[in-house]
Amino acid sequence: MNASQDIYYLSAKQLTDRYSSGDLSPVEVTQAVLERIEADGSDYNAFCLLDPDSALATARQSEERWRRGQPCGLIDGVPTTIKDLIITKDWPTLRGSRTTDPAGPWLEDAPSTDKLRQHGAVILGKTTTPEFGSKGVTESLLTGSTRNAWNKDRTSGGSSGGAGVAAARGYGALHIGTDGAGSVRIPSSFNGIFGLKPTFGRVPVFPPSPLGTVSHVGPMTRCVEDAALMMNVITQPDRRDWFALPDDGRDYLDGLERSMDGLRIAYSGDLGFADVDPDVAGTCRKAAELFTDAGAVVEEIPGPLSEDPVWITDRLWFAAFLRITETLNAKQIALMDPLLIEMLEQARAMSVFELLDAHKAREDMALKLAQVHADYDLLVTPTMPRTAFEAGPFNPWKSNKAEDWIRWSSFTYPFNLSQQPGSSCPCGFDADGLPVGLQIVGPKYADFLVLQASKAFETLAPFRLPGVTPADG
Repeated sequence: MNASQDIYYLSAKQLTDRYSSGDLSPVEVTQAVLERIEADGSDYNAFCLLDPDSALATARQSEERWRRGQPCGLIDGVPTTIKDLIITKDWPTLRGSRTTDPAGPWLEDAPSTDKLRQHGAVILGKTTTPEFGSKGVTESLLTGSTRNAWNKDRTSGGSSGGAGVAAARGYGALHIGTDGAGSVRIPSSFNGIFGLKPTFGRVPVFPPSPLGTVSHVGPMTRCVEDAALMMNVITQPDRRDWFALPDDGRDYLDGLERSMDGLRIAYSGDLGFADVDPDVAGTCRKAAELFTDAGAVVEEIPGPLSEDPVWITDRLWFAAFLRITETLNAKQIALMDPLLIEMLEQARAMSVFELLDAHKAREDMALKLAQVHADYDLLVTPTMPRTAFEAGPFNPWKSNKAEDWIRWSSFTYPFNLSQQPGSSCPCGFDADGLPVGLQIVGPKYADFLVLQASKAFETLAPFRLPGVTPADG
C-alpha cells in the first residue's frame, strides 16, 4: 500500500527510515498516534489498557538513541500494541475476564513482548479480546464491544479484534495477535488489514496456551513488509517454549519481493464444505486469478475436505476450559460469559474417548490438507465466508448455542488444526463497503513463502485503509 501522509499511518519501515534521517522523531510519532486514539474516543474500543506516560517515556529514550545514531533494534521507536492474552511485565493481563485479579503480580514478559521491547518498540498498551480469547468476535462482560474499523455497527471480529482495529485506525504500526481458531485472520479480514498466523512453534510462546498445539502468535499490520519485520523480531529464540521450532536464522525481509513465475497455486472457494456469500466468493475468485499476472499457475480444485472439521475444534477448545477454570471457584465461574460456562459444561460431559477421537480426526484432516501441497505450492481461499456482521452477537445467526461459536469462520480453524501458516490479505469490498480477505496458506514451515506470495498480492492489489481513498493511497 501507499501510506497516507498522516504520520499515524506510516509503516514501521517508513518510520525508522525517517528517524534515521532526522525527519521525524519517535516522540513526535507517539504523540500523533496518541492524538489519533484520543480523537476516535470510545467509538471503536480497541484498548483495555492505554499508558500514554509509559509510551512517551519509551519514545524519549528512543529519540535519544536515534539522535546518537545508535538505535537498539529493528523497530526502535515504532508504536506497537500487545493483545491482552499476552503477558506484560507491570501491566495486568486480564484476558478479557472478570475472574482475573488485576493486582497480579505481573512480573514477566511473554517472549514476543520481551523481544519487541529489546528491539525498542514503543508499547502503547493492551488491546481488547473476548474472555480467554474464546470467541470470533471481540465482546466481553469486562470490556464491552469492540467495533469494526470501517463501520461501527459491525463487529471487529476476534479474538484479536482490538489489534485489528488498532492497525486499521492508525493506533500504531505493529500489533501482536493470537490465533487458536482464526483469531488473527478473522479481524484482519473484517478490518481490511494484513495478518499472519505462522506455523505452530515459529513464534515462541510463554506461558503455554491452555489450547495446546492449535494456538499461534502472529503479526497484524497494515502492510506485508511490516509483518515480515515483526517476524524478524518475534521469532527469535526463547528457552521458555519447549514447543518452539529451531531458529532457522531467516531474515524475512531478505527476498520478500520475488517472482511468482512457475509457482503452482490451488484455489478452493469452499474447502469442500463452506457456505460462502456470493459477493465474497466472486471477489476472492477474481483476487486469486490476479496471481496469474505475476506468473503463477492458478487452478481451482475441489475439496480438499469432505466435511466440516468444526467438531474437532469444539472438542479441543471446550476441553481447554477445564484447564482454564481449574483454579476458579463457583462464584468466579458465575462471573464468566454464559457461552464459556456452556462450553465448560459440555467439556465436563465429554469422555476421554471423545477427545481421543477428535485428536485422531485432526490427524486425518491435516494429512488431507498436506496432500494439497504434493501438487501445489500454495492453497488460496477466502479468509471468511462473509464480511463483518452486526456487533453484539457471537455469530451471524444470533444463536446462543455453544456449537455456533466459531463454525461461521469455516476457512480459518482447519489450518489451526493442521498448524500450517496462513495469511489474510485485503482483496476488495462487498456491496456495503466492508473489507473482504483472501487467505494464502502454505505447507508447514513455509512461512516465508506465504509472506512472499502475500507481498506479491499486495503489489497486484494495493491495500486500502478507512478514510483513505485509492487516489490518496
